[in-house]
Amino acid sequence: MPAGTLYRGREGMWSWVAHRVTGVLIFFFLFVHVLDTALVRVSPEAYDNVVATYKTPIVALLEYGLVAAILFHALNGLRVIAVDFWVKGARYQKQMLWTVVALWFVLMLGAIYPVLGHAARELFGS
Repeated sequence: MPAGTLYRGREGMWSWVAHRVTGVLIFFFLFVHVLDTALVRVSPEAYDNVVATYKTPIVALLEYGLVAAILFHALNGLRVIAVDFWVKGARYQKQMLWTVVALWFVLMLGAIYPVLGHAARELFGS
């Protein structure tokens, strides 16, 4: 293989992997969401039981993970669009990735209370 053509697994590869993984996780959530929503037509009592399990602290952590996946996927998708359609996009792709990660981190910090507040009150009281 000629020198310089072997991909060495830098930031671009990891953003590619994270983009695919978050896409699959979001698809899995949508699949489960369609199934549990369809349950209301089959058995309203079973639907109520499923929805009751969604109010547990463990599911709140999963919801936080869902927010993390959607937010990263969206921000990284905008970065991919910039890399593809901006003339200088490929040159600045690494800086844009670190900007996406920093913005994602700040927004995830801001999402802690709105997403996990109910679970904290459930576990530790008001």
